[in-house]
Amino acid sequence: MRGAKSAKWVTGAIIVALAATACGGSDGGTKKDSKAAGKPEGYVSIDVGEPQNPLIPADTNESNGGYAIRALFTQLLTFDDKGEIVLTNAESVETKDSKLWTVKLKDGWKFHNGEAVTAKSYVDAWNWYANAKNKQKNAYWFSDIKGYDDLNPEKGEPKAQAMSGLKVLDDSSFTIELKTKVPYFNYKLGYTTFAPLPKVFYDDPKAFGLKPVGNGPYQFEKWDRKKLIQMKAFDDYKGPNRALNKGLQFKSYTTVEAAYKDLLSGNLDIVKTVGPTDLPKYKQDLGEGALEVSFAGVQSLVPAWYSDTFKDIDPKVVQGLSMAIDRDTITKTVLNNTRTPAKGFTPPQVKGFQELGEITEYNPAKAKQLITEGGGVPGNKFTIQYNSDGGHKEWVTAVCESIRNATGVDCVGDPKPDFPTDLEARDANQVKGMYRGGWIADYPVNVNFLKELYHSKAESNSGRFSDKEIDELMAKGDNANSIEESVKAYQEVEKKLAQKMPAIPLWYYRTNAGHGKAVTNVTVDFHGEIVLNAVTPK
Repeated sequence: MRGAKSAKWVTGAIIVALAATACGGSDGGTKKDSKAAGKPEGYVSIDVGEPQNPLIPADTNESNGGYAIRALFTQLLTFDDKGEIVLTNAESVETKDSKLWTVKLKDGWKFHNGEAVTAKSYVDAWNWYANAKNKQKNAYWFSDIKGYDDLNPEKGEPKAQAMSGLKVLDDSSFTIELKTKVPYFNYKLGYTTFAPLPKVFYDDPKAFGLKPVGNGPYQFEKWDRKKLIQMKAFDDYKGPNRALNKGLQFKSYTTVEAAYKDLLSGNLDIVKTVGPTDLPKYKQDLGEGALEVSFAGVQSLVPAWYSDTFKDIDPKVVQGLSMAIDRDTITKTVLNNTRTPAKGFTPPQVKGFQELGEITEYNPAKAKQLITEGGGVPGNKFTIQYNSDGGHKEWVTAVCESIRNATGVDCVGDPKPDFPTDLEARDANQVKGMYRGGWIADYPVNVNFLKELYHSKAESNSGRFSDKEIDELMAKGDNANSIEESVKAYQEVEKKLAQKMPAIPLWYYRTNAGHGKAVTNVTVDFHGEIVLNAVTPK
């Protein structure tokens, strides 16, 4: 999840929009206050910014849109707070050889328009998502399936309209044949991009994205662009995560500080992120409404490998820049002990976590040595792109100062007004130096933090890192005989990445947020997001 890449254990490669991540709250809200702010009785409001794209599951891989997709859609399975699989729309997902998977659906599930959710609802959706003509951001997630290359060739037009590996057996069951064994494939199915679609979608996909019809715990009501998304609880929802409130309002703010002020004044029930300005006092302000929970997310700096600064640079230079960052001091001071310095490319909560050693350790002398040996940074200066609405300015400034003091290399922030603008610049290959990366687990396996970000064909590889050796090592991990073997193989991939340096890991995320007095039962899930269906108005 970009940004964190969006309940369970993730449901969407999610790119993280916010610096302080995750939840929000206040000591201040009341029912009267909320009603005055235009919120229907029994609804819950939270600060969730404008999605980058229309609300189509396979075209959403950032955290703002991810919140909406998870509320409106439900896929075959999800994850509990320990990262273990929980079946939702699926009765079973089984395989004997890790190559042919059989899915059986639960009875009685319906889309919000009353249409039954069937095996065809999944198969048709996945084929549409994967088709190159439809230009879905998450198309690559279907690349394990046999026939994907015909639908999404490297060059030219699609040679087919459907992946040969998908077969509908009857209304409630279908099979998935993969190109090769993928022992962790069932974990991937927990990502929201594998959600089904109703027939009405195909009439006008663009219009559907603005008024989506899903099969999730909430039903779409309205979207006031860059202001508000509102949805009501779906009474006929059959999943385990039924809404305990009457509906949700996602309110967009220009800054995290503005959302926090609304929280304190009672015009907002939950803030999913407390910015650096308010971190020192939010626990005192919010009391029992303050939340702080570690989760599976990593913040990083990602070089744009196509940029004039980094296109021909020696990885030693990037290693040196990494070792010039005093993570310990920055997380303790600027980030007020709300982050934990990273030890590698993956967080501690995933299968296969390991510490990589010195590349993330502060060592000014070694940093300077490596940068010199690698030929230095062109112009002795680079930029870090970030979204201004996410509370990142302070730590970006601190990182630049640390690098400058340790090595003499100059570094400045390149702010974009909001997260969608930041993402558009990445997608259009317009990043001038590095960008602020953030990834939240989509499934609790190290693969998710490595393949989905650093494989040459990965949709979320916005730095455009490409390395044949890395791709080949990943292929070995994908074709392992068990998930345990896959995890070990990807540990070797991660060690090799420490030599290639596609990114600079900074720190592991922690949710710092809170809620107002008007709501209760506000909790944070395994990948750092508010469990919105469980929030209960008083």
